[in-house]
Order: sequence, then structure tokens, then C-alpha cells
Amino acid sequence: MADNNFDVVVIGGGPGGYVAAIRAAQLGLQVAVVEMRAGLGGTCLNVGCIPSKALLQSSHHYHMAQHSLGDHGVTVGKVGLDLKAMMARKDGIVSDTVKGVDFLMKKNKIKRFVGRGVITGANEVTVEGDKKEVLTAEDIIIATGSDVAPLPGVDIDEKQIVSSTGALTLSKVPKKMIVVGAGVIGLEMGSVWGRLGADVTVVEFLDCIMPGMDGGFYMTKNGGVMAFMGGLIGHVIFALAAFYTAGLF
Repeated sequence: MADNNFDVVVIGGGPGGYVAAIRAAQLGLQVAVVEMRAGLGGTCLNVGCIPSKALLQSSHHYHMAQHSLGDHGVTVGKVGLDLKAMMARKDGIVSDTVKGVDFLMKKNKIKRFVGRGVITGANEVTVEGDKKEVLTAEDIIIATGSDVAPLPGVDIDEKQIVSSTGALTLSKVPKKMIVVGAGVIGLEMGSVWGRLGADVTVVEFLDCIMPGMDGGFYMTKNGGVMAFMGGLIGHVIFALAAFYTAGLF
């Protein structure tokens, strides 16, 4: 195999991409992975499933200490919130998980390229990173994953109007928050900040929470999160913002 000639090139280092790359390598193929982020793991490990679950667990403990440990016969004094420490724990979990994927790449002798992968020929991928490199492969796997879906006419500044990524890194608990979208991501982020003390309103265009899930998921209140479903207000707010955080609204 020449330096940049492979059996398989995988564009995207998330759960779809790195798992495909590992399996291909286990089958004896020469494999390369192209990923824009410095760390592997994609949205899920870096700014999705893993950090959100870390914050869900931490905020759950905080909420229990405030409201329900006494029911179990556990008494505590005044409960305080160290948001900086909570975020540091989340970041540590993400870092450790990403390092685990890096280890699997090395173990399976998969070559890593950092940059944006562009298919420039039938069997060619150009890596646009610190330097431009051209890779050739018998097969190309596209596993580019997901990104935040913007709303028309809205600038996500990650300060007042934030994406799900920005909602994972807020430096303080907002007094009030509007979450647009009552799917998994919206309810996870709403639950985290609601447990930590924000007054959270979830707006959903459809007539149910968790669209597409079993009807048992439909609800109007859960863990301090109030949900308004359907109607003109939902439609208008959905056209205005992704996450909106402010002292007053």
C-alpha cells in the first residue's frame, strides 16, 4: 500500500464512521478515516449523547438532593451548585471517551487524517486540513453525521440564542429558557437546565411531546418542564429561535 492508497476511506469519525473503519480493518483491509474535529467520536461523543447524559446524571443528583433524598431517609444540609465543576466532569468524560476511540484506531492500524473530506473523483478523497492531501481508495464510506439545523433568519450566537451544542456549555443557569422542539435533544437540555433552576418552556409544533415515540411519552409536565404543544404560538416561536435564554422574555 502506498502512503495514501487505501482499500477503504471513511469520511466521518463518528459512531457510524469509526465502527465501520474498525470492522473493515478487522477484515484485513487498509483503512483511513477523515474527520474535521481534532477528536474522533463525532457529534455523539463530543457534543451530543455523551456530554448530555453526563449533565443529565449530574443534574439528576442535584435535583434529588434538593427535593427527594429526604423521602429515602437521607438528610443533607443546604445544597449548592458548582456549575463549573459539573461542566469539568462532563468535559472529562468526553475526553476519556474520545481517547478510547483513538486507542481503537491505533490498535487496528487505521490511519487518521484531520480535515474536511471532499470526494473529488470516483475513487478519490481530498483532505482539506492544515495541508491538502489526496487519498485513493477502492471504496469510500460516507459517514458525515449530523449538524445543528438552523432556522431561517436566525443567527445562533451561542450566547442568547444557542444550539444544542451551546446549551451544553452555558456558563450560568439562565432564569428562563425557551426550548424549541420537544424531541429527545430538546427535552434532555430542558430537563438539565430545569433541574438546575431555570424556568423552562418547551415549544413543539406538533401535537405531542417526543413525536414518533410511543404515546406513553406524551405529557404536559415533567421534572419542572412545562410544555405547550401545537397552535399558533408554537408555530411562530419555532420560526424565531432554536434555544432562547434570557433574564426576561
